[in-house]
Amino acid sequence: MGNQISNLQRAEVLTQALPYIRRYNGKVVVVKYGGNAMINDSLKQQVMEDIVLLWLIGVKVVLVHGGGPEISELMAKLGKEPEFVDGLRVTDKETIDIVQMVLAGKVNKTLVNLLETKGGKAMGISGMDGRLIEAEIKDERLGYVGKVTKVNIDPVVDLLEKGYIPVISTIGCDKEGNAYNINGDTAAAYIAGALGAERLFMMTDIAGVLRDKDDPSTLIPEITVAQAAELRKQGIISGGMIPKVDCCVEAIAKGVSNVVIMDGRVPHSILMETLTDEGAGTMVKLS
Repeated sequence: MGNQISNLQRAEVLTQALPYIRRYNGKVVVVKYGGNAMINDSLKQQVMEDIVLLWLIGVKVVLVHGGGPEISELMAKLGKEPEFVDGLRVTDKETIDIVQMVLAGKVNKTLVNLLETKGGKAMGISGMDGRLIEAEIKDERLGYVGKVTKVNIDPVVDLLEKGYIPVISTIGCDKEGNAYNINGDTAAAYIAGALGAERLFMMTDIAGVLRDKDDPSTLIPEITVAQAAELRKQGIISGGMIPKVDCCVEAIAKGVSNVVIMDGRVPHSILMETLTDEGAGTMVKLS
């Protein structure tokens, strides 16, 4: 289509989006952002454009981000070898300092800056601000990797009420002031639940839940919580998709209307999922 799109076609596209705009106006949606969509610069620009566009049409967007590749990159520069147990990063005292620098510093402020340059109004906070994410040690073997014990959502609500897009880095803390590295998907599920979000978007590096993991055409567009348990038993939901789907189920149990696992590598996937019939991934819902 490129530049050949006519003004009439543009107008048609906008009018077709109207029911969706109406549906989401004033509602809260949480976007969990990470993976490939975060590393590829042109995709990053498009994700930020999508978020600002939704914000401009009255959707209350909350952006929750990770930053695993950037953490590994800085660790390598500092001569520190990343270590993983069951897919989770072992986080000693030195590593949690690096995590804090990268997530609450570089990554968070870069995203805030990008949203601002696209015309949005954003404010970056970490899970330590206002004790947004309280945590405790998840597993002694992992060091400062946190299990969420409580979410104090007021700072996020305050920012939304003042018209900001909150940008949240997933670091938690305990009563003693220790910082913890929190899994981004888990943090997003808890935050979306505490906000009673209309929808949680989980951006990943695959198309969604696939019947055959090697064939994108076998995408399952919609599953219920009960079907998710069944697909897991059958081994269709396996590997890295298990914790993702568990987070979706957790979010729904906490009051989120539905969760979409979607391909962050597809340009404008957030807009396709929000403002068209098509959708762009697998929707997980209660029933």
